[in-house]
Amino acid sequence: MKKQHDFTQGNIFKQLILFSGPIMLTNLLQTSYQFADSLWVGNLLGANALGSVAVSSTIIFTILSFVIGLNNSALTILSQQKGRGNTYGLKRYLNAYVVLLTAISLILGVTGYMFAENLLRILGTPESMIFSAKSYLQINFIGILFLFGYNFISTVLRALGDSKTPLRFVMLAVMLNIILAPLFIAGLNLGINGAAYATVIAQGTAFIYGVFYVLRRKLAPFRIPSLPTKGEIGLILNLGIPSGLQMAVISAGAAAIMSVVTVFGENVVGGYGAAQRLDSIVMLPAHALGTTVSSMAGQNIGINDWERVKRIAKYGVLYNFSVMLIIGVIVVLFAEFGVRLFIEEEEAVAFGTKYLRIVALCYPFLGINFILNGIVRASGAMYQVLALNITSFWLLRFPFASLFSKMFGEVGIGVGVGASFLASSFIAYMYYRFGKWREKELFKGQKAH
Repeated sequence: MKKQHDFTQGNIFKQLILFSGPIMLTNLLQTSYQFADSLWVGNLLGANALGSVAVSSTIIFTILSFVIGLNNSALTILSQQKGRGNTYGLKRYLNAYVVLLTAISLILGVTGYMFAENLLRILGTPESMIFSAKSYLQINFIGILFLFGYNFISTVLRALGDSKTPLRFVMLAVMLNIILAPLFIAGLNLGINGAAYATVIAQGTAFIYGVFYVLRRKLAPFRIPSLPTKGEIGLILNLGIPSGLQMAVISAGAAAIMSVVTVFGENVVGGYGAAQRLDSIVMLPAHALGTTVSSMAGQNIGINDWERVKRIAKYGVLYNFSVMLIIGVIVVLFAEFGVRLFIEEEEAVAFGTKYLRIVALCYPFLGINFILNGIVRASGAMYQVLALNITSFWLLRFPFASLFSKMFGEVGIGVGVGASFLASSFIAYMYYRFGKWREKELFKGQKAH
């Protein structure tokens, strides 16, 4: 238990740095995992196979978004129970999550396997890709329990104050995938199916190792599964469903902005695509710090230490702002170099560079959103965070990008997106400061100890 932090006491700033570091590295490894997979498939099997993986990955990501939503609710519930020192409550909710996630993964696995082709046709997958994409997707659906499992174990440990151990599991999965993917694809001549088998085996091994490691070291109070109560399932779904919808809102919002970009032709689309790939890496620290403050605040909300929650928010905002400001300056200086890693067409490079240099200056404000929304989420106010995400993407980012692009042309896309970062951070602050999220009570009538 030495690896677990009690966030209800101790130096907040030190805890922020020590706890967020492994999460940043874990997120980076997971990003490299997808990158390496695409690299092997693209180079060994060609564009058609890469396209099949890309289409199938859209469906897998949609499911993963739901998992992330449930995991965010787990982070809230379990961190509050940890803070309260309620071991019995912690065991009960851990059991409820294990039973629920196992049931959902089995249902999704069977349904997804049976209707894989239908799902691909709904997405408009080209006929030439249907066969390979279907088999790739079906193999992933067979191993979906592993995807659910190893993500959940990581979430549980973070809720209990341990961010280092999940890094061990992800590192194992990444290393195995890097070794197995080319071996299965080319060595055993399994083609695109080899990439899917490599992913499932890597995630399965990480999951099984994770279960044994956690049980042997008694890092979490798992028990033999039993049927959870209606109240436990009700609370999990009440928090998990809106949390899962947040990811859907973000995905749909990104698609809406792409509809603004496509108006300006293929060079702008190419430049924007390259910029987005860099964006996904640049935002990793903000994501990690959002998870960090959620874990830390959750434990303190569990014991109603609102003064410490306030200090966590303050230090979180300052730390995130500083980190994202440094990253923003680096991006401004090396934007063109970064874009050229992905594309070579001069007009596309010019737009991607210009877009990044505008948006990078506003990264620190987007970071504020991650911190303050993470604090609010820790209280269990999931519908409120959903409303903040809808506001951020659909009332600010998409309309601003559309409006400014009409006023200033293609440059207006970056101006609009950047302006939306500033506006959404202000709204996030106003809700954090004056909203009623502090009144949320998840465990009414239960004693803290």
